[in-house]
Amino acid sequence: MVRDTTILERFDADHPVVGMVHLPALPGAPAFDGDRDAVRTRALEDARRLEAGGIDGLIVENFGDAPFYPEDVPKHVVAEMTALASTLTDAVDVPVGINVLRNDAAAAISIAAAADAAFVRINVHVGTAATDQGLLEGRAHETLRLRDRLEADVGLLADVHVKHASPIGERDIDRAALETIERGRADGVIVSGPETGVETPLAEIERVSEALADRGHKRAPVFVGSGVTSDTANNCLEAGADGIIVGTALKMDDEAANPISAERVADLVATVQDSINGDSSPELE
Repeated sequence: MVRDTTILERFDADHPVVGMVHLPALPGAPAFDGDRDAVRTRALEDARRLEAGGIDGLIVENFGDAPFYPEDVPKHVVAEMTALASTLTDAVDVPVGINVLRNDAAAAISIAAAADAAFVRINVHVGTAATDQGLLEGRAHETLRLRDRLEADVGLLADVHVKHASPIGERDIDRAALETIERGRADGVIVSGPETGVETPLAEIERVSEALADRGHKRAPVFVGSGVTSDTANNCLEAGADGIIVGTALKMDDEAANPISAERVADLVATVQDSINGDSSPELE
């Protein structure tokens, strides 16, 4: 299937701000409280608050399901996430993405295709990473072929040196980004800090952005995937990021498991717009 639209063109913004809908524990997970309706209500509330705050897109993620299955979640997880994702794509007018933790790319592509989502996030798309779930291996060869078989018009964002993990091998982050785009054929890359909510090093954003630009990958955007706040968003864009993915900083009391604060969303979106419009001039640290 030929895709004429780049992943950036799926958003109504040159530098999209993407928020996280961190799902509570789903049925079957240790922390599930037995209330499916509460999970759906919380997901809807978070998605609507993100949209009301001016977000350009959102990612639905089974954040509450720890400890995570490494690479193959059970069928009931796929079913629950498909139902929830379908509810959200109907409820909001911004692009919706899917991330199935820890690294079930096949499930993410399948859910996105069924729920009419716009893109997926794959934590380990190429290479191998040591994680708390054990060794995770990229399955780009399977993921791309599955997307084609399903004729799914779904963009693919892939992490480079994903958080909560250590890459196996001596690949520098810029080399890993090039391989993710050139050999893994991802549509864009995500650069993150070491953990959820931890700031992404600006030097790594610069290295990845420059490496892709030097090789002429103008259609492959760089997103920042952790630690972005209203204080750091401008610096990330100045370092070469095309977009940002924000979770913790948009939550009440800066707790990743808490509900979204529409006021925080609006504040961060306004900060990004000011930066784009030249109303502020952040200095790189």
